[in-house]
Amino acid sequence: MNNSEVKSRKNALKTIIQFVFFVGLGVFFIWLSLRSLDKEDIRMIFDSMSMINNPFSWFMLVMAALLALFADFARAVRGRLLLEPLGYKIRYSMSFYSVMVCYMANLALPRLGEFLRCSFLQRFENVPFQKSLGTVVTERAVDIICWIVLLVVAVAMNTSMLSEVVVDQDTQMTVRMWMEQKGLSILSNYFMFILIAFVIILYFLFRLTRKWWSHISWMMKVRNFLVGIWQGVISIKDLPHPGRYVLWTLIMWIAYFLGTYSCILALPFLSQAGPGAAFSVLIFGTIAFMISQGGLGSYPLITAGILVLYGVSYTQGLAGGWIGWILQTAVSIGFGLLSLVAASFYKKKDSVNPVLTDETPTASK
Repeated sequence: MNNSEVKSRKNALKTIIQFVFFVGLGVFFIWLSLRSLDKEDIRMIFDSMSMINNPFSWFMLVMAALLALFADFARAVRGRLLLEPLGYKIRYSMSFYSVMVCYMANLALPRLGEFLRCSFLQRFENVPFQKSLGTVVTERAVDIICWIVLLVVAVAMNTSMLSEVVVDQDTQMTVRMWMEQKGLSILSNYFMFILIAFVIILYFLFRLTRKWWSHISWMMKVRNFLVGIWQGVISIKDLPHPGRYVLWTLIMWIAYFLGTYSCILALPFLSQAGPGAAFSVLIFGTIAFMISQGGLGSYPLITAGILVLYGVSYTQGLAGGWIGWILQTAVSIGFGLLSLVAASFYKKKDSVNPVLTDETPTASK
């Protein structure tokens, strides 16, 4: 057995282990969300789901799906803008198809979608793999920065409600009451200021001790990752029209928010939850897709935890979370497959003309 075969087998084994781990993590979150429920609670979840039996609910679910697709189209436009300075003006349709294939593939394995997206563009648009991969890295860097900013906003929005969560059912003691009892009320009253101060202190500590940790390999990997994110973000200023990129980024996040809110409006048992709940579910729910495969198990669990803060029962929050997860997964799989089929009817671009912009689908020879 030569070295290439050994390396190939190791990579295959690593992929299998990674897949089993993330799917297993999703199954664990499913167990975690259901372990304390009795038969009555399970029945209530299914009863809540069965409330989607009216035209308005179905209309809003369709709107949620369409808004999610529009957000994906906005992402595709951003990707196209990043490729223009490199001399590749790809078709809007192919850019959108590549995004949908990416999402579908990521349900199978983490980061697989990004590689397939670049391979897709290389095959149909003659964009070199490394060049499109560089633009994808830039996209992810911008998304991370945007998400962190929105996460800070979401935490600030929910700080007061988190302090009112009951931690002792017998005495109805809330988090705020418990912290006052322990002399920690300052953490509740000035949480955001303390968090910001902590981040600033942590930054200066890293700066002062960089000579020490610069010899630690994993610390350097973290540093290089953060530097890469920052370089990806500031590279936007070199675009011919950076304002367009920022605009489509805003449109994308607004569409994601409206899609989440439409899903909440579609469910009668979430009627008391408003736009604030939708925003919190969107931002905190993103964490679910980071920690388990396709958000399996973790998305309903996190959604339920957030909706409890807005007066929704835990079981109904779980029902809403599962409906939202099923909708997102169905959109990713359904339109991912449709994108593969639709792309097969398009002619591949001529390699000698990388800036061809024909949008008319033609049967491939």
